[in-house]
Amino acid sequence: MGQARADSRYMGKARRNVRENAVAKPKAAKGSIDITFLVLVLLLVTFGLIMLFSASYANAYYHNDDSFFYVKKQLVWVALGIGGLIATTLFDYRWFNKLAVPIFIFSLMLLVVVLFMAPSNGARRWIWLPAGGSVQPSEIAKFAMVIMFSKLIMANQDRMKTFKYGIVPFVTILAMIAGLMILEPHLSGTILILSIGAIMMFIGGTDLKWFALAIIACVVALGIVVMIPGVIEYAASRIEHWLDPFLDPRGKGYQTIQSLYAIASGGLMGLGLGNSRQKYLYIPEPQNDFIFAIVCEELGFVGAAIIIILFALLVWRGFVIAMKARDKFGSMLAVGLTVQVGLQALLNIAVVTNTIPNTGISLPFFSYGGTSLTMLLAQMGVVLSVSRRAALEKE
Repeated sequence: MGQARADSRYMGKARRNVRENAVAKPKAAKGSIDITFLVLVLLLVTFGLIMLFSASYANAYYHNDDSFFYVKKQLVWVALGIGGLIATTLFDYRWFNKLAVPIFIFSLMLLVVVLFMAPSNGARRWIWLPAGGSVQPSEIAKFAMVIMFSKLIMANQDRMKTFKYGIVPFVTILAMIAGLMILEPHLSGTILILSIGAIMMFIGGTDLKWFALAIIACVVALGIVVMIPGVIEYAASRIEHWLDPFLDPRGKGYQTIQSLYAIASGGLMGLGLGNSRQKYLYIPEPQNDFIFAIVCEELGFVGAAIIIILFALLVWRGFVIAMKARDKFGSMLAVGLTVQVGLQALLNIAVVTNTIPNTGISLPFFSYGGTSLTMLLAQMGVVLSVSRRAALEKE
């Protein structure tokens, strides 16, 4: 009998060990990341570097006596950004919930500091560093806004349909950020942040009837903005030359006209990689906001469509990660950061094709710019951190 009880205890312990091992295996899988999302990010970065060099070498040689001037700098930012991506992937995204307020306050401070910087092209959007280079606070503000919105939506997910919790805190945050950005003025960044915020509120559960009140608030804010000297003239000029770029073909309509020439020249298959004509000092600074026009000219409709599809797939995969997230905070982080990339790409392409007025929005992963690229890659790491804890590849 004693031996039987001992055997029974042994078998019971063995069965418990088997069950514990069976439960432990999925836990190990939670360290995996969403490979599909990572591959899409790396493909866009690679395409971006290739097209940046192709679009910029003529302008770089003319102004800096170095055809590789822009791409060498961009490679440095890519390396830093990949480092940031790895770091944020390994970082537990849930810590951002605790860091949301400090990051938001820091971003507001930067938006105030930039107002005292020397202007560039009529706007104060960059903080010039003593050692050289610059930082664009609006890029940090986008991230801060997404974190704050995610935190608030998680904290108030059962009360999002009320005005007090579903509208007031979000509009307050947007008003603070947008108000400072308009003073730069940075209308394109303001439009982007307001759009991201509205989408996050909608997905987060804000009742549709409160959006009407938010629209009224925006109209009131716009009325206040009109009173700021120079701002309304700035916006009106953009709209006027959007409707008819040929009103000033050698001035404010010049860039749009040259962009349309480039797109038309590309046709179905393009002129071939490196064979753009418009990049030879026709399109001003083709490595920046209008790089997609060079893409269309060299790679044609087919190449441009492939890049658009890559962006669409990235957005789709980002939403898959959001739906599989372990908590509301992670879900909203993935939504906000994914929407930022998709919406920014959409607006940039709309500007380049003259579908909307020229707002100065860069093309994610393609346009030249250190702060934007580094922040984007780090933010993609945050999305991967969400996927890492959801074990998408194992489900």
